[in-house]
Amino acid sequence: MLRRDGWTVNVKRVERIWRREGLKVPACQPKRARLWLNDGSCLRLRPERPDHVWSYDFVEHRTHNGRKYRMLNVIDEFTRECLAIRIARKLKALDVIDMLSDLFSLRGVPSHVRSDNGPEFIARSVRDWIAVVGSATAYIEPGSPWENGYCESFNAKLRDELLNGEVFYTLKEARVVIEQWRRHYNTLRPHSSLGYQPPAPEVVIWPTEPSGSVPSAPPAIVTRPTMH
Repeated sequence: MLRRDGWTVNVKRVERIWRREGLKVPACQPKRARLWLNDGSCLRLRPERPDHVWSYDFVEHRTHNGRKYRMLNVIDEFTRECLAIRIARKLKALDVIDMLSDLFSLRGVPSHVRSDNGPEFIARSVRDWIAVVGSATAYIEPGSPWENGYCESFNAKLRDELLNGEVFYTLKEARVVIEQWRRHYNTLRPHSSLGYQPPAPEVVIWPTEPSGSVPSAPPAIVTRPTMH
């Protein structure tokens, strides 16, 4: 990001400033063994293409007056894009279905939807609805959050980069600021697993004019549809 802004720096210089200012240095993550069944088959479902595996999870936080609110985060595990963050004081199984229906209408139906075993995710209404639209649920083992590592990693970034440094006085303020951060995360923030490129950069490709033709009016740019 510094090089994108015109700074001539390398990793060592940035790291020296980083440590001198006492900024947080991420600890090395412990290695995890693979998950196997007794017959030798592997349990882990790995994303192979966009819209192959989506995952979602809840994150809880509080406004300045101490009232709790919840965030339902949905990400595409292959592209690492955060598809949506729904914020409300309470989120139930019907809210999960409502959010997924909006995303399925805008983005298409993924092959699998991964989640933990929270009551909102294992509700019969949610499981039946996901099966009817042509997707499949992929629940992790109870007490094994590392099996939902992509979403857990995103939740940690959201809390570390935004929630721990912001005070929200109203729910509307939280929705606006968190949505701005989500757009920044998708379009500008570099991701290490993607070669330090953002998950969904905004790119406009202008059509070339044939030689000798009269220049036409600039085409209108249609923005990506968003949820209500």
